[in-house]
Amino acid sequence: MLHLASRSPRRADLLTRLGLEFGLIDLDIPEQQGASEAAADYVRRVAREKAGAGLLSVVAAPDAVVLGADTEVVLDGVVFGKPLDVVDAAAMLRRLSGRSHEVMTAVSLVSAGWEAQAVSLTRVTVEPLSDAAIDRYLDGGEWRGKAGAYAIQGCFEAHVERLEGSYSGVMGLPLHETARLLRQSGLLP
Repeated sequence: MLHLASRSPRRADLLTRLGLEFGLIDLDIPEQQGASEAAADYVRRVAREKAGAGLLSVVAAPDAVVLGADTEVVLDGVVFGKPLDVVDAAAMLRRLSGRSHEVMTAVSLVSAGWEAQAVSLTRVTVEPLSDAAIDRYLDGGEWRGKAGAYAIQGCFEAHVERLEGSYSGVMGLPLHETARLLRQSGLLP
């Protein structure tokens, strides 16, 4: 049986689109980038750690397959994780304003005898944001718990000038890459 190792309702909603039944594993995996760890390596490692920890929690089920994912916003090589507070969120949005950045999402699929991973890279261009626009967005609270302080599927989408890559990847689970991994594992026809 497939299990999703994630607290994210967006990831669960996206995975549902593939038409598979799955269980949810609620994990709290530390997301701390190593001092010399490149952004892509960090995203891959965290996704793999989530999937591995999830597999350990369902190890009694011999047919368990666990999917873990991590999404990060990266600008100039700097990872913008989840903001600590509204001040941190405002600082992130000011840095993203009028610029293009990357959104990396790694997906890891593991079972007792098999492991595979895929990475989605999407380029997102944000229009120049006024302080008033940033304040309005922050007042709505969508920024909470979101990498880079924004949710593409919410009000912030109005500020995205261009997106090159996977929209679902920016949301947190790139469906094309995920479906490919699930087909490789035999869980998806």
